[in-house]
Amino acid sequence: MSSGARGNPQTAERLVAAAVELFAQKWYATVSVAEICREAGLSNGVFYRYFEGKEALFKLILGRVLEQIREAMEQAGGQTPRERIQNYSAAMLRYTEAHADLISVFREGQYRYFDFERRLVAIYTRSLSTALGREVDLAEYLFAFGGLRFCSIRGASGASSIDLDTVTGIVTDGLFRGLSFDAAKVFGGSAKPLPVALEEGVRERLLRSGRRLFGEKGYFETNIHEVTSGAQLSVGAFYTHFGSKEAFYAELIGLVGHDVRAFIATNMAGTTGLNALEFELRGLWLWLVYLSMDRNCYNIVREAEFVLPATVREYYGAFAAGYKKRLAPLRITRTAPQLDEATAIEFLMGLAHYFGMEAAFDTSPINARALVETLGGYLAHGLSEFFPQQESA
Repeated sequence: MSSGARGNPQTAERLVAAAVELFAQKWYATVSVAEICREAGLSNGVFYRYFEGKEALFKLILGRVLEQIREAMEQAGGQTPRERIQNYSAAMLRYTEAHADLISVFREGQYRYFDFERRLVAIYTRSLSTALGREVDLAEYLFAFGGLRFCSIRGASGASSIDLDTVTGIVTDGLFRGLSFDAAKVFGGSAKPLPVALEEGVRERLLRSGRRLFGEKGYFETNIHEVTSGAQLSVGAFYTHFGSKEAFYAELIGLVGHDVRAFIATNMAGTTGLNALEFELRGLWLWLVYLSMDRNCYNIVREAEFVLPATVREYYGAFAAGYKKRLAPLRITRTAPQLDEATAIEFLMGLAHYFGMEAAFDTSPINARALVETLGGYLAHGLSEFFPQQESA
């Protein structure tokens, strides 16, 4: 609330509740103070008695989410490292399911104000440190909470059914159990870029312009005239090929997904003798290589979660389908057949998602190769090797 604000706390909470409702359904930039007040049944002037502006209210909500998650983690507890990790996982899944609206708001906030993401990472890192009884690093956080965060969000949204035992089983005991990896097979060779057309048609020029603009400015901040100007075409040319801005955006999302999968598949082709763990790590490494060449792809997909959620479900569904098409020796549950394959796939997509976020949005340098190598060890053995001897079994 604004400094020195006086008034009825219940009125302030009506504004907060209205804002959560709207922010969870729409992109931040499209929600106005007037709309929040209408949703709360209050006049516009009342708003500024409690908040300095929309941004102050938005950040208040983000702060509340952090505090609630911190409390949920602290209350989970447990007597042993294994029990604490299981309880943390269950607590996160329960919180996300019970507060899907707040999680939706926070997911936008973590990109818009990355400091809140860093603060959330600190909460999860402290929880993991408590579970293991020692300090942990970025790789351990990504392994323990990246997949778990993604699974909880996908489960709460109804996009996937998540098996809690599988999630905690991966964290504690690994997924590619008994396997090791050869770094030369994971990181060796050179990456081939995707082919570039020597001559583009009108449709391709528009998509290239939109991909750059939506990636740099965002969907709502970019208009059709800017897209056509960037392609040196008329607005009429746009509507000859696309029925609406949303239809154009949906095709862009599909194109991004296709390009990521094609880049990885192209650079996996010809690699022989890889076991399932090496195959997974090379795919993760290639994703990071692609992201270094096209950071805009991350922005396009994450904003689409608010604009075209069904299209984004299809985007992730295509990646999940790719996992299921792998040859039998490379199937991800081959070394842990008791685990649920669908949940394990979601977990691995979560690792890639949050690893990509670190690479795309955090300005501090990270040693990506070292992180991939460390994650490889955890994917093989989990965190149980750090448990006391009597708890490792």
